[in-house]
Amino acid sequence: MSWGSGSLLHESVASTLPHRAPLQISASRHERRWSIRGEEPFQGSCLIKGATDDLAQVARAARAWHDGQSLGDIRRAAPFVCLTGHFEVPDLDPVRLVESEWQSMLQEARELEYSWQEQYQALIEAAYAEPALRVLYPFTSHWALRFSTTTRPSLTLGSPCLTAGGDGTYGVGNGFITPDLGVFKTAPEAVALAVRHLPAGFGPVTLGLPLQPPS
Repeated sequence: MSWGSGSLLHESVASTLPHRAPLQISASRHERRWSIRGEEPFQGSCLIKGATDDLAQVARAARAWHDGQSLGDIRRAAPFVCLTGHFEVPDLDPVRLVESEWQSMLQEARELEYSWQEQYQALIEAAYAEPALRVLYPFTSHWALRFSTTTRPSLTLGSPCLTAGGDGTYGVGNGFITPDLGVFKTAPEAVALAVRHLPAGFGPVTLGLPLQPPS
């Protein structure tokens, strides 16, 4: 295993698997603590992360990442590692990328610690339960839920926008955040309206290719 050429506070460890970006390792400036982040390179989606004061565990996680061990085995080798819900899709199959994004979003919603966590979680789960939305690529901006017919890194706009209001209501809008289509007391009601307002022919999801710089 070879280490990168980082600074005293940052280092990276490459993987033998081409569908893994180098594992990023950062040291705290103010305490004996290290954090890691492991991504897949096409979308930049985080697969594993974590922080610990045990440098030996960092080394075990780095070795496992480099050697191509499964995400679950990396966590077993270094228990401080957190799995994000994203799973690896080496062949970049759009259907699998959609499911990976949903699983990460569902896990994130369940682990939030904000006062409105339960309401946001209800919105994500209601959207995932709807077959017409579950096959689309989900993404959020400022906690507003939207859907794309292409994966990252090049998302397609055009779907209704779902929001969880701080007052316990759920909004649906054509534009960003503004609930101009309706406000409801339950997440399933809002999701049902969003489905009815999906553009005709919105899907199936294809791979979102990187934008080419202007020549």
